[in-house]
Amino acid sequence: MDALCGSKFWDSNLSVHTDSPDLTPCFQNSLLAWAPCFYLWAALPGYLLYREYHCEGYIVLSRLSRLKTVLGVLLWCVSWADLFYSFHGLVHGRAPAPIFFVTPLVVGITMLLATLLIQYDRLRGVQSSGILIIFWFLCVVCAIVPFRSRILLAMAKGKISDPFRFTTFYIYFALVLFALILSCFREKPPFFSPRNVNPNPCPELSAGFLSRLCFWWFTKMAILGYRRPLEQQDLWSLKEEDCSQNVVHGLLEAWKKLQKTSARHKTAASSGKRVSGEDEMLLGGRRRPQQPSFLWALLVTFRSSLLISTCLKVAQDLLSFVNPQLLSILISFISNPMAPTWWGFLVAGLMFACSMMQTLILEQFYHFVFTKALKLRLAIIGVIYRKALLISNSAKRESPVGEIVNLMSTDAQRFMDLAPFLNLVVSVPLQIILAMYFLWQNLGPSILAGVALMVLLIPLNGAVAMKMRAFQAEQMKFKDSRIKLMSEILAGIKVLKLYAWEPSFLEKVEGIREDELRLLCKSAYLQAISTFTWVCTPVLVTLTTLGVYVSVDPNNVLDAEKAFVSVSLFNILKIPLNMLPQLISNLIQTSVSLKRIQHFLSQDELDPQCVERKTITPGYAVTIHNGTFTWAQDLPPTLHSLDIQVPKGALVAVVGPVGCGKSSLVSALLGEMEKLEGTVCVKGSVAYVPQQAWIQNCTLQENVLFGRALDPKKYHQALEACALLADLEMLPGGDQTEIGEKGINLSGGQRQRVSLARAVYSEADLFLLDDPLSAVDSHVAKHIFDQVIGPEGVLAGKTRVLVTHSISFLPQMDIIIVLADGQVSEVGSYPDLLGRNGSFANFLCNYAPEEDKESLKKNSRTALENTEDEELLLIEDTLSNHTDLTDNEPVLYEVQKQFVRQLSVMSSEGEGQGWPVPRRRLCSAGKAVQAAEAKAMGALIQEEKAAMGTVKLSVFWDYAKAMGLYTTVAICVLYLCQTAAAIGASVWLSAWTNEAMVDSRQNNTSMRLGVYAALGVLQGILVILAAVTLTVGSVHAARSLHQALLHNKMRSPQSFFDTTPSGRILNRFSKDIYVIDEVLAPTILMLLNSFYNSLATLVVIVASTPLFTVVTLPLGVFYILMQRFYVATSLQLKRLESISRSPIYSHFSETVTGSSVIRAYGRSQDFQAISDAKVDANQRSCYAHIASNRWLGVQVEFVGNCVVFFAALFAVIGRNSLSPGLVGLSVSYALQITLTLNWMIRMMSDLEANIVAVERVKEYSKTETEAPWLVEGSRPPAGWPPKGEVEFRNYSVRYRPGLELVLKNLSVRVRGGEKVGIVGRTGAGKSSMTLCLFRILEAAEGEILIDGLNVADIGLHDLRSQLTIIPQDPILFSASLRTNLDPFGHYSEEDIWRALELSHLHTFVSSQPAGLEFQCSEGGENLSVGQRQLVCLARALLRKSRILVLDEATAAIDLETDDFIQAIIRTQFESCTVLTIAHRLNTIMDYTRVLVLDKGTIAEFDSPANLIAARGIFYGMARDAGLA
Repeated sequence: MDALCGSKFWDSNLSVHTDSPDLTPCFQNSLLAWAPCFYLWAALPGYLLYREYHCEGYIVLSRLSRLKTVLGVLLWCVSWADLFYSFHGLVHGRAPAPIFFVTPLVVGITMLLATLLIQYDRLRGVQSSGILIIFWFLCVVCAIVPFRSRILLAMAKGKISDPFRFTTFYIYFALVLFALILSCFREKPPFFSPRNVNPNPCPELSAGFLSRLCFWWFTKMAILGYRRPLEQQDLWSLKEEDCSQNVVHGLLEAWKKLQKTSARHKTAASSGKRVSGEDEMLLGGRRRPQQPSFLWALLVTFRSSLLISTCLKVAQDLLSFVNPQLLSILISFISNPMAPTWWGFLVAGLMFACSMMQTLILEQFYHFVFTKALKLRLAIIGVIYRKALLISNSAKRESPVGEIVNLMSTDAQRFMDLAPFLNLVVSVPLQIILAMYFLWQNLGPSILAGVALMVLLIPLNGAVAMKMRAFQAEQMKFKDSRIKLMSEILAGIKVLKLYAWEPSFLEKVEGIREDELRLLCKSAYLQAISTFTWVCTPVLVTLTTLGVYVSVDPNNVLDAEKAFVSVSLFNILKIPLNMLPQLISNLIQTSVSLKRIQHFLSQDELDPQCVERKTITPGYAVTIHNGTFTWAQDLPPTLHSLDIQVPKGALVAVVGPVGCGKSSLVSALLGEMEKLEGTVCVKGSVAYVPQQAWIQNCTLQENVLFGRALDPKKYHQALEACALLADLEMLPGGDQTEIGEKGINLSGGQRQRVSLARAVYSEADLFLLDDPLSAVDSHVAKHIFDQVIGPEGVLAGKTRVLVTHSISFLPQMDIIIVLADGQVSEVGSYPDLLGRNGSFANFLCNYAPEEDKESLKKNSRTALENTEDEELLLIEDTLSNHTDLTDNEPVLYEVQKQFVRQLSVMSSEGEGQGWPVPRRRLCSAGKAVQAAEAKAMGALIQEEKAAMGTVKLSVFWDYAKAMGLYTTVAICVLYLCQTAAAIGASVWLSAWTNEAMVDSRQNNTSMRLGVYAALGVLQGILVILAAVTLTVGSVHAARSLHQALLHNKMRSPQSFFDTTPSGRILNRFSKDIYVIDEVLAPTILMLLNSFYNSLATLVVIVASTPLFTVVTLPLGVFYILMQRFYVATSLQLKRLESISRSPIYSHFSETVTGSSVIRAYGRSQDFQAISDAKVDANQRSCYAHIASNRWLGVQVEFVGNCVVFFAALFAVIGRNSLSPGLVGLSVSYALQITLTLNWMIRMMSDLEANIVAVERVKEYSKTETEAPWLVEGSRPPAGWPPKGEVEFRNYSVRYRPGLELVLKNLSVRVRGGEKVGIVGRTGAGKSSMTLCLFRILEAAEGEILIDGLNVADIGLHDLRSQLTIIPQDPILFSASLRTNLDPFGHYSEEDIWRALELSHLHTFVSSQPAGLEFQCSEGGENLSVGQRQLVCLARALLRKSRILVLDEATAAIDLETDDFIQAIIRTQFESCTVLTIAHRLNTIMDYTRVLVLDKGTIAEFDSPANLIAARGIFYGMARDAGLA
């Protein structure tokens, strides 16, 4: 290099050992001038490659762009001018050194390249080029030294020695400085950018390079969030590559590819062996190498992200080792009084620059990693959703809705939580190796002692981690079963209350909870051991290393440089060592989740080829040839040897007794069952109306259109045919009314008619109608049959398969298929089957009296005789007693209208895994006004309050009390002591190192070492004590908070459950309890840790350099300001995130419930798109929250870096009064503060966000409860009631305070043993009467006496356990049949079998291998509706109480079963008082008396014969039913 310059390249006397340093002209002209050029050429290939794949459109040539280009050209000209000047000198005999040719040439070509890059970036749509900003910045920085040198040289010589080069250099400097300034401004957005059409694009996309680097683009939202609560519309749109559609597609492709490969392996393996294909599939499935690996699919999809993030993390890791080396230089500078002062200032400046670079790289790494983690979660949710639409019924039985929702929420979240830690797999070993290398440099072989200790601790942590993994998997099972049980309790809470079964279920939940807490406690103790080892490892390692170092050789002196550089290296080492257990625990949890997700994704799917849709015998719409079907491979066939042909356009009825396979036949035609043999052919599109209507949580119109375009005429026709027009008048928003969760604000009849209207509107070729008429009243059923299904209906000419129990419509059928025990017993037309005198003819003769048969001929005429009557009846069905959310809670006609209005504006913006209803804006202004009015009247379902602003201190106080006040104080004191011990150890070390300065030998080494060891051990003991105390406290809090919540909810009145969506309550038991169990304690632990560490750092720095107090105030103010902005915005974003999370899960559970309907209509793709949109909405708030953390990171770490800078700077300024030990102590502490300050704000925010769970749980633990279950001083006598006499005296009741009376001044007496039918138009108060009897509704005035005892005086359980009800909706719980009949175990096995025999379930139960232990699935889904009703009858037979209430229990049952039930009631409950709310009047015609209610008062009360003779209301009803 000297030859190239013709002078010396490096001169240490000029550059280092001087008070006025400078660089040699050769160094300035060569390396310093070339550095920016080398950077640009080195970065170019990678940059061009990146830009090749990321084009944003192009930018129109602007003034800014022109100006930048002109500057580039000018700089090129200046460089060439220099070059030509050198040639000019050469020509004129002044031979310049070669460097004057090389440098202008290199710089000139590079400037030309920079100019071309400006235009290239413009054409690729780059608004602000990072590569060029860095280039111009380097040009300016490298030109500063020559800028100073040339001025100093000119001043020293008194003249300018080379005026031309002097001038060109300053022109060059001015131009690069101007170029740097201009490059900081960004261009306009690209011309054809998709951002131009986006209403709220993410500002990151158009942010300049510096803004991106420091996350300043987020500042606007931080200020907005501080000023006012953020709303959903404030959030930015997602970038195109982050949208669900693109991300899910990538993962799905990779997974399908792996599945295909796996299937090929299995096929190859099975062809090698002579085994049947099916067995081989089972065997092959168990072979691990042949299972497709979901982990591999994830790696394939996200491999590039993993690579980039690893590169960023490695760069940051390498930078983290620069500061300890600079600390070493600083300490040696302090130790050397002769060193020039500028050395110290340079080191302080380098420390700040290095820390800032580290901060910026780390925050970019985190931003990259967390956004990729979001995409990972999004991809997993999308894949699970798509799978859920395809799984077979056997798989669905194995994975209930709750469990699949858990996969999407908890398990997908685990993957997201792990993503930031994955890079530690590379980072941790790298940091450990580098730390070891530098420590070896410092302390030599002594560090092997420390390494040995670390290696010894690894097996211990491995064992702890393994055990934690086992606990984790077990705990998840308990959590799943507890949530599943709670979900069922909430679904069947009314049944529990009516039967007084709450204590049994309370005990079950508490049993599971105790098991869960036991595991939680064990996990937490293991975590405490883990924390202890990791906190103590650096202390123990430092101790052993330094101990060995000073012991092995008396000449080894521990000075400040060795000690504190080692301490700061050990502090760096502490981070990977602390992260390692978290990495291990996250890996463990994620591996459990991975197995669960992989197991679910590998489940069997429905076979799309099961139903042949292309070829079919001409003239037929449906054919089944020798078809045998089952619900699951391990179950016996449900349908066997079916041979059915349905001609095109035929109207076919499917009839038969309960459980004979009618609904299964419909499922087989839809391809929902597994086909064992035979062929099924279906021609054309299908519309399906399930037995239990599936209604979406959207407007009524959207439910009917179901994704099809609106055709007003056809839509109106569908509504008219399904008798929905009258309903629309009642609903406040008409067809724009929001239908609540599971169609909750519609009656059963309305739900079924909406479901039917959806089918009518779909204009399909084949209509499969699974008993749609059972849920509506008989006159409405007739209207629907005539207008829709029958020969004259809108579907005439289409193929219709109708499952029905109603015999009145059978004469109009083209074909009737009679099923018995899963086989076709008879097929033919109505006259054919009557003529055959087979089982169908007998059935008809028994159940259709002569007059009925006569009326069948007339009924097509009579239905339309009086349209006014018809309209009135339809309106009454609209206002059916299901409208209030108690299923059967009628109120006055006017109040009913008001109720429907209130219901339509219900909202339940819950937060979490429940099924809350997302709120919608009502369309027009008028609707908004109506909504407001309804709210003013006290809307039925209140909006969930989302707290705004900061959390009240009382919530923290509540949690402290739940933990125990002594425990809370003990934790704080233990942490304080531990921090004091840590400071003590450091100060002791500082004093020890200073001792070496006085004397070159250290005398009392053993005493120094002993005290240091004692302080280290004390620290460890205090840490484990604090961790264990916190564990005990948090488990105690978790137990007491859950217990209070559970006990309160079990005692809440029914009205609470009617006005609160189940999702909202379930949310408290799942998400909030999870937070209290597993999130709060670690958050508090880390907050205390970071708070005390920050405090320790400030104490140490101020004690070492008191001058530091000057900067603490401005830095403190800036820190608090950032904290205020961040916490306000962060909490709002978290709330938005949780509000937008609920719709994902509610939509998902809705989809799983209605998957058969979605598949039947072929709408799977549309539903995937809806789910994607909901997930994207959630991603928007997640993305903003991630950006807020990065924004905070940069601002707060800036404060930390300033602390480092000022600690070093003041140490340099006060070098004469400070010892090296004190400087080492101060700066080594300062180097840790950056992380601590950041962590502290983060934990404060997390604590504020999570402590809300305590507030929410407390809120639901203090709601009003019903009357006591038992009143000790007022227990009824044994054997009460002896007679079963029921008397209502002047009884009035209202549904809730503030509403009108439902029953008014009712006085009625029913003698013991009487059979009384209760009838009345909808809304008359029939169901309310029965609810009052059970005290579900409490009296407004008056009393009810049973055998002379006032029911209000005794406990609820004493009353309810002596009454029996067969409710309208048969509800079963997922438990054994025995538990469903007798949860307390009061009855013997003989009693139970006898009850089953009487209820005609004996044959079914004894045919099951498990007998009484037969497991009912969630909601009793594996039994038909009829069988469920029979189980409810068996419950009643077991209880054998004196008073029996039947609540329209026979609505969903075929006539034969109905007859069974009536016969059993007549024989088995002969001596009992029976009150029946009649649905079919023929069931009560032989009753003692009939009570007719009208508008909450008694209209008629006499024997049926007398009432018919009186020709009053009852006569009219009987005439309508063909009984009078």
